[in-house]
Amino acid sequence: MTSAGIFQKLGSADIQIHNLGEVRELHTFPNPHINRDYTVHLSTPELTSLCPATGHPDFAVLTIDYVPDEVCVEMKSLKLYVETFRTEGHFYEDLINLIWADLDKVLHARSLMVQGDFNTRGGWPATVTVGDQEEN
Repeated sequence: MTSAGIFQKLGSADIQIHNLGEVRELHTFPNPHINRDYTVHLSTPELTSLCPATGHPDFAVLTIDYVPDEVCVEMKSLKLYVETFRTEGHFYEDLINLIWADLDKVLHARSLMVQGDFNTRGGWPATVTVGDQEEN
């Protein structure tokens, strides 16, 4: 097989990405210290999705930092929410922006930052950060 044959499917319409119909729900609970600003830092190495061009799996550490207003995100629902991306095709930028938008919709946090630190693929590590960030 020539090297050109190896890459025949890259970007091909033959790649099938499936959504198993999983429901994305983020549950919240009342902020127990609404009169105080504090940061909730959440991090998991379990963010996975599929490359929409090749169908290959992508792996990332997902980090969420937020200052809650009226509600906090319930962590079990967040875990199940993150798992729904395993069978879907998303570019890194799309995935992290989608997660940020969904969290913003339910939290209305005083501050929200979502970051995906993706494993190296094709020699390029990538980090995508959306939302409130401290200036360097």
